Amino acid sequence: MIEPPERLPERDAAIDAMLPNVPFDGWSKRALRAGIAAAGMPADEADLLFPLGTVDMIETFCDLADRRMEAAAAALPAMRVSAKVRAVIALRLTQNRPHKEAIRRAIAVLSLPRNARAAAGCTARTVDAIWHAAGDRSADFSWYTKRAILTAVYSSTVLFWLRDMSEDDAATMAFLDRRLAGVGRIGGLRRRAERLAARLPRPRMPWMPLGNTPAE
Repeated sequence: MIEPPERLPERDAAIDAMLPNVPFDGWSKRALRAGIAAAGMPADEADLLFPLGTVDMIETFCDLADRRMEAAAAALPAMRVSAKVRAVIALRLTQNRPHKEAIRRAIAVLSLPRNARAAAGCTARTVDAIWHAAGDRSADFSWYTKRAILTAVYSSTVLFWLRDMSEDDAATMAFLDRRLAGVGRIGGLRRRAERLAARLPRPRMPWMPLGNTPAE
């Protein structure tokens, strides 16, 4: 797992304090200072808490959202992992609905070429947190394939959600359901192909004498 940004209660509090200002001032020191002042925190903490600037703030916001999502997901009822993944994503969107504009601005910053590494890290940590909250503990090769698939599903869902004006994100959830159904069909086809391949006789290599089989 990619290491998260530094975790401090003061940094979390500063992010919460600045969020109302981000839609107007962006992910800037101006928004941070205004938030810190409104929260009654020392103004000179702005430079000390986020020495790496804008990207540091955004990464901390994403990490804080991941932690809050996982904490809230612990109260979800038991269900199949696929259903739990959907429920966890729905939970995250609900938690972040008040911060849509801040997220839109964060994505604009992270889409710049110089911030590609930070963008990949934020997405990877979030996808890993979703799987973890859904109860997936796989450590084999499927760990990589599952996360690659969910990265595509989650990223496209967030972009759709940012444009969604429907009540309670209904259109976004319908979009997510279509994406997850498509993944399920691909997974089903792959499993059937694997079962069929397992029943087929192994081809004899040209250099192998008849009657011998490859050593396992």
